[in-house]
Amino acid sequence: MELKEYTRSQLALRNGNDRHEIWVAYKGMIYDVGSSRLWRNGKHYEHWAGQDLSGELDNDAPHNANVFDKFKIVGKLKS
Repeated sequence: MELKEYTRSQLALRNGNDRHEIWVAYKGMIYDVGSSRLWRNGKHYEHWAGQDLSGELDNDAPHNANVFDKFKIVGKLKS
């Protein structure tokens, strides 16, 4: 199945405030993190949903990319 592509603007709307979806992008993939209690209201510590978090996670997160393994991939971030 081909994944739908979303622009950064479309991703920005999935921030937990403008719509119910709470999505983040990492390395070109978009994940639905809405099931996590750590992402309530679209915020996780100093990180906000609706954004590409690749740089932030690679540079200063206390965990690695495996954290996304438990979340559903909902699309690809359009480059």
